[in-house]
Amino acid sequence: MSKTLSRVTIRTEVAQRTRNFIFFGGFGLGNFGNEITLQAILYHLRHLLPDVEIRCICTDAWVTATTHNIIAVPISRTAAKSWRPHNRLARVFRSVFVGMPRELYLWLEALMTLKRTDFLIIPGTGLLTDAYGLRNWGPYGLFKWSLVAKIRGCKVLFVSVGAGPVDSRLGRWLVKSTLALADFRSYRDNETKEYLSSIGAAAASDRVYPDLAFSIADEITPKSAIQGRRRPVVGLGLMLYHGKLSSDKQRQSTYTAYLEELMLFAKWLLERDYDIRLLIGELSDKPVITEFKTLLKDRLEVFDEDRIMDDPVLSVEDLLAQLAETDAVVATRFHNVLLALALNKPVISISFHQKCTSLIQDMGLKEYCQDIRHLNADKLIEQFCQMEKNADTLKQMIREKVAQYREALDEQYKLIFNDLLPAREVLTRKSKEGIVRN
Repeated sequence: MSKTLSRVTIRTEVAQRTRNFIFFGGFGLGNFGNEITLQAILYHLRHLLPDVEIRCICTDAWVTATTHNIIAVPISRTAAKSWRPHNRLARVFRSVFVGMPRELYLWLEALMTLKRTDFLIIPGTGLLTDAYGLRNWGPYGLFKWSLVAKIRGCKVLFVSVGAGPVDSRLGRWLVKSTLALADFRSYRDNETKEYLSSIGAAAASDRVYPDLAFSIADEITPKSAIQGRRRPVVGLGLMLYHGKLSSDKQRQSTYTAYLEELMLFAKWLLERDYDIRLLIGELSDKPVITEFKTLLKDRLEVFDEDRIMDDPVLSVEDLLAQLAETDAVVATRFHNVLLALALNKPVISISFHQKCTSLIQDMGLKEYCQDIRHLNADKLIEQFCQMEKNADTLKQMIREKVAQYREALDEQYKLIFNDLLPAREVLTRKSKEGIVRN
């Protein structure tokens, strides 16, 4: 009798153990799209499973821990001063006697970090790319942590992720190998799935769900814009373009032309009695604000700073508040466009990657998009006039589409989180019944 009772008691303890979730991604970098993605999935996880333990493996652990009130650890620890010899023999020596032992230590550290972890979740963002290198949150870092998770018996979930480009042979192998380890895979658009299928990394059974940022919680969404303005406000989202995600070899000339065409558009807006709010989607975009304002001062006969607003954006909440105060948005960053749509703003997208084009097409707004490499101010003015004319119809269409996206994301959250509850409750109930019978 005591032997049976002891066995049942152990089963009950296992059933009631707090579940441990770890998220992985390029968080803490100052990219507001990444931050709203993590914020959205954390909100829904805490709502559906309030008693779980949450940690995050990320690029900047301190920023992530402070911003999201969770425990965070760095993806990879880097020494403050790293020896980088110029001599080829010295580099080989460093790799063998310094690099390899250090990497082995980092693998062992990862094994310890994932001890007693139930789920490793990669939430959204476009991290399936080697455009920024293989290490850190690139394909190698993702492969390492996913493999360690499987060794530890964790379930690995890719949730509404984006992809591309993956140009290197090693990068493609790492992406394919990592996705093969996953227990669940979903992509934020059909184009991502098709791209991954083209490199042999996606399966027909993989799912497609909208970007997680569409599920932003009401608690962090501004309720309404400030009333009593003298003029309508157009949000102009700028980006420090580097061309990495589009493999643009003419990136500098593209960037120069991009600012020139936007300057002409901004001039037209000011002449038509619109005010402009300059927006960014990442802290690294700050220099482009200064550069753009300098260009405007040089080209405009009269430069009225009061009509060009560029208040600091230091958080997701700041960005949402500024977007809420606009009447329409013309933006480059993917999540500037997405969040404007989530707030039911008419939007024109200046696309620098297929994800931007896919988003605007999926919303039924394909005529309100231009490729950044061929941006034309006259066409932009024409698109804006058309958008303004059809604003009421567009808002209704956007509202309905966003509602569909949120419903689909609720379905996905329940699929990956809520379905865990029945098994847990059944096991606990059966254990209690076993104690009573014995």
